[in-house]
Amino acid sequence: MNMKQYINSAIASRYFQFFVTIILFIVLYGIGVAMYNGFSRPQVFWNLLIDNASLIIVTVGVTFTIITGGGGIDISVGAVVALVCMCLAYLLQNTELAIPVVICLVLLIGIVIGFVQGYLISVFKMQPFIVTLAGMFFCRGMTAVISRDTINIDNPSYVAIASERINMFGTGFISVGALVALIILIIAIIVLKYTKFGRTIFAIGGNENSASLMGLPVTKTKILAYVISGFCAALGGVVYSWTMLSGYTLHAMGMEMDAIASSVIGGTLLTGGVAFMPGTIFGVLIQGIILTFITFQGTLSAWWTKIVVGALLCIFIIMQALITEHKNKLTSKSSMESNK
Repeated sequence: MNMKQYINSAIASRYFQFFVTIILFIVLYGIGVAMYNGFSRPQVFWNLLIDNASLIIVTVGVTFTIITGGGGIDISVGAVVALVCMCLAYLLQNTELAIPVVICLVLLIGIVIGFVQGYLISVFKMQPFIVTLAGMFFCRGMTAVISRDTINIDNPSYVAIASERINMFGTGFISVGALVALIILIIAIIVLKYTKFGRTIFAIGGNENSASLMGLPVTKTKILAYVISGFCAALGGVVYSWTMLSGYTLHAMGMEMDAIASSVIGGTLLTGGVAFMPGTIFGVLIQGIILTFITFQGTLSAWWTKIVVGALLCIFIIMQALITEHKNKLTSKSSMESNK
């Protein structure tokens, strides 16, 4: 294999964008170490996981819906996070239910919302954007119905869970939420790579008609993808409540867009059928490290994070289009050579 063939093969690889994302993260981290004292401390890295734990979980769920293709997406996740926080706060303040029971109830909320949305999308062939937009409005509205004011969470046991620190072999600590995020990420990687469901969801995203003709359970798989997204959004809401210790109507505003951006930057193709779940965490961490830059710099507004992420998102979408075009050219060239 000559150099040109090697480069073509590397660009066409499904892992190419993932490696670009990792390189970008390493470069950004290296710049931070060079520019700011204390940036190289291990705890700075662990803080990226702590601060973005809920977003990592939500992004994992959103990635499942994007993989399904056909415009698959879930923009209700931020509102589900807010609804879960509000329900948690309300139940802990106004009932005598045990914490595990309350958490199970709010997780069930996410699962039900995901199932309803997935059913409408898969069975009635409704557009995912419209269905999940309706879900977003519904969840935000229900949050306001429960309370328009902030409900603080002051349950001692719940606060203790939120404050728990897990030692990372003497290099620092992470929160319980960060540990949960890592566990969810590992489970998602295993599910996508080693299970029948994982292979089916990629097949559907690649070509839904072909997957259906092969006898794959298209409807069931797509519904399950949205159930997973709803569950992850609800679990992300639980983790988010450990950070905020309150329920509020405007919690997690825009989180759905952060999740979609992180997924795309991490290597998920918006047209479906292509994703590499480890990339999602780096997509999230890139957003986190940009915000850390701003924190260390001290004078810039946090809104610069959105500006930079927006620019990166445009770059990665353009890169995806170019890679897809490159793959099509290679496929066409290969077909022509085989027909000679």
